[in-house]
Amino acid sequence: MRLAAAVVAAWLTVGVAQAADSIPQSLTGAKGDPARGRTIVTNRHVGLCLLCHSGPFPEERFQGTLAPDLKGAGTRWSEGQLRLRIVDSSRINPATIMPAYHRTEGLVRVAPAWRGKPVLTAEQIEDVVAFLMTLKD
Repeated sequence: MRLAAAVVAAWLTVGVAQAADSIPQSLTGAKGDPARGRTIVTNRHVGLCLLCHSGPFPEERFQGTLAPDLKGAGTRWSEGQLRLRIVDSSRINPATIMPAYHRTEGLVRVAPAWRGKPVLTAEQIEDVVAFLMTLKD
């Protein structure tokens, strides 16, 4: 957890000047597992992704239309770009409605049970990134 926090802090402060649209390094130092990532993306109690996004998940009913379709995500964005969008998409678009899944500071309207805790762990972020990279169209 400390490694992930250090990587995120470095890229959200110093690293922004070098790579404003990505976090190029893994939060854990390792690649994620695409199968676990798919489970997180499609789980309406963990990732909550399908509340806003749709994608190539024919078994999932009631997919969202508020955000980009996840189909082809691995073609449209790099690993680092996907990672930043999941960690804290407000670094790209300050008006975004997408939650910061791994940032814990400077947030408003956070339920007491979630204060100081990321929505997804560093490992879960890497799993989601690994899965999204498999979506090549």
